[in-house]
Amino acid sequence: MEKKMSCINKGFTFGQALQVKAESLSGAGLSANSATPLPAVLNSSKSSGDAEDSCKQLKTYFFNLLKSPWRAVDWSKQHRDALMKSVSMYKPSNNSVFEARVLLLGPAGAGKSSFISSVQSIFSGRVTNRAMVGSSSTSFTKKLQSFNIRWYEENECRPSALVLCDVMGIEEGAMTGLTLHDTLAIIKGHVPEGHKFDPTQPVRMETVGYVKKPSERDRVHCVVYVVDATKINFYSEGMKTTFSQLREHVSDLGVHQVGLLTHVDQVCPDITHDITNVYKSKSLQQMITKAGVLLCMSPSSIVPVKNYSSELELNSETDTLLLSAVDHMLQYVELYFRDNTEAKV
Repeated sequence: MEKKMSCINKGFTFGQALQVKAESLSGAGLSANSATPLPAVLNSSKSSGDAEDSCKQLKTYFFNLLKSPWRAVDWSKQHRDALMKSVSMYKPSNNSVFEARVLLLGPAGAGKSSFISSVQSIFSGRVTNRAMVGSSSTSFTKKLQSFNIRWYEENECRPSALVLCDVMGIEEGAMTGLTLHDTLAIIKGHVPEGHKFDPTQPVRMETVGYVKKPSERDRVHCVVYVVDATKINFYSEGMKTTFSQLREHVSDLGVHQVGLLTHVDQVCPDITHDITNVYKSKSLQQMITKAGVLLCMSPSSIVPVKNYSSELELNSETDTLLLSAVDHMLQYVELYFRDNTEAKV
C-alpha cells in the first residue's frame, strides 16, 4: 500500500500526486524540467520504503518555479510598446553607418530564420514568415540574406536601422555547412548579398560580387549564436569545438558576440503555460548555464526566446521576450561602434 507523502501536505499518495501533476501537463507531454516525457514512475506503484526518493522527485516536479525571477522583466504592454519604439527609432552612434548589421549563426534548425520572421511579425502587427523557414535538420537557408526590420506608421512601411543577416547552418567538420573561412569573410564584409555558399568552393577574390575593400557599412557589427534549448543536452563535443573556434576568431576581429536560446517553451511546461515564467524556471536557468558552456560564453550574454511558429496571433509577452533579445543585441552593436571609435581617436 502506498504511503502518503507529508511533503505534499495534500494527503495524496505518491501515485495520486504525480497523476495530478501529469494531468496538469496534459497535452504538453513533458516533465516539469525537461524536454522528455514524464517518467514511467507515473504508472508504477511505490512502496513506503521509497518514500524519501519519492518526495525528492515530487519536489522537482512541483517546485520548478522560483519565488522571484532570476532576471527582472517588465511584462506590461507599455514596456512592450516602449521596446518597439526603441528598436524602430534606433540609429547607430557611428555616423558613417546607416544600419546595424547583426549576423545569426547556429546549427540547422536552431531557429535563426524563425527568429527573424518573429521579430518582423511584431512590427508587421501579424504573424509573418518573411525569412523562409525550414523544418528539417538540414539547412534550409543556403544564401546570405539580409533582412531590414521594417515598421509601420500610418499604414506606411518604413525601414529601421536594424538588419538581421541569415546564413546556412554551421555543422561539425570543415566540409559541411557554413565554413569558418566563409563565416569570417561575411563578418569582414567581403561576401555579396545573395551569395550561395558551397563548402567545396570557399569565398575568395574571384567570387562573383566579392567586395574587395569593404567599408564599415558592409561589415557585421554583432554576432549572435542561436542554439535550440530542446537539443542543449545533445550537441556534440565537435559542435562545442566549432563554437569555440568561431568565438576565438570573431573575437580577434573585435566583434562582440551574444547567445540566443530558442524553443524555451518546449522544455518547461510552466513556460508553455505562461511565458512570463521564463525567468522563474530553475530548469531553464540550468539550460542557459549549459548553453554558456557550449558557446564558451558567460550566461549573462545569453537570452531566451520563444519564436512564433504555429500561432496565428501575436502575444504581448512573447513580443516582450523577443524585443528584449533585440535590445540586448543592439547594446552589443553599440559597444562595437564605441570600441572602434575609441580605437581611431
